[in-house]
Amino acid sequence: MVRPCRHRLGEKLTAQWMAHLCGLCLALRGDHGQLARIVTNYDGLLISVLTEAQSGSAEAGRRTAGPCPLRGMRTASVAHGEGARLAAAVSLVLASAKVRDHVADGDGLLAHRPVALAARRVAASWDRAGARTGSDIGFDTAVLLDAVDRQTGIETLAGPGTPILAVTEPTETATAAAFAHTAVLAGRPRNAGPLAEAGALFGRLAHLLDAVEDRESDAASGAWNPLTATGTPLQEARRLADDAVHGIRLALREVEFSDGGLAHRLLVHELPNSVHRAFGTVSCAHASGPYAPPGGPGAPLPPEPPRRDRRGALAGCAVWLGLACSCQLCCGTYEDPWTREPKQGPCTNCDCSGCGDCCNCCECCNCCSCCGEDGGCDCGCDC
Repeated sequence: MVRPCRHRLGEKLTAQWMAHLCGLCLALRGDHGQLARIVTNYDGLLISVLTEAQSGSAEAGRRTAGPCPLRGMRTASVAHGEGARLAAAVSLVLASAKVRDHVADGDGLLAHRPVALAARRVAASWDRAGARTGSDIGFDTAVLLDAVDRQTGIETLAGPGTPILAVTEPTETATAAAFAHTAVLAGRPRNAGPLAEAGALFGRLAHLLDAVEDRESDAASGAWNPLTATGTPLQEARRLADDAVHGIRLALREVEFSDGGLAHRLLVHELPNSVHRAFGTVSCAHASGPYAPPGGPGAPLPPEPPRRDRRGALAGCAVWLGLACSCQLCCGTYEDPWTREPKQGPCTNCDCSGCGDCCNCCECCNCCSCCGEDGGCDCGCDC
């Protein structure tokens, strides 16, 4: 759901965001093997981000990771520790639930019995792996598993007139528990309450936006959709989504952060863009033209980076394969696998609408200039 625009994050926050993304991926590999890395996701890394934001210095929770094809075979400073492990445990359990849901619906290849059986075994192993990691860091994944189990029953009973919030409740409960435990890991127990509230609203928002985005495809395939099943109109879904975004912003004001720049940018500035994207009310200013550097129109272009040596054919092919498997070739900003020249995928969706939206958490202003690259807001509007 949270797919931040690198044009707007700035160099510093982009580096932090990538450190958490790589940290989640490596935590999954380290604790659960190579296959577990496929559950790496943008929303899951928020757990790692929140833990570090409350803990203090980012450098204390970083290590240098070796070369990786997804980073153009470069080393990188990545997040590690209990925050990344909690993110890994949550991602595994929720991915397991997603797999079982697809199996139950008979989606695609999962309609074939042998494939469905193999998928169920993978899902069960992810449940056990997530529980082990959760236990190591004091987090009981039973609350997540219980939410998943209740979700099925609630969906079975839901029909026209059922409040949509009754359907989203299990997701809210699960994300609230995960967000709140970051306060425990960071040694800030007083943050648990407001983070639980923010987590519940984040879960509500994720469920609503997923339903909105899948509404047409679910109707075409005959799959169950919460909005269609309960008869909830899009206008009501939009109202609830906007309320959730506002509630998250208010809840985060009660949280004590040591360095909340990235958390603020992702959960306050980027979530409204997720809502706009799901409801089709925003377009990307960068998608129709060349890269716009931070600072707005007319800002001088940065100097060209020094020319790098070309990679050999074999190394370039390895990098290309990694970029293709991660969709960066079509949907990301990357280095050419052989020449190392900066490239941008043809389907890049940076989810920003240009000047006017990047400070949408600030109700007193409508400009880009008040938001610094460090993710803070300098307009004095207490956002």
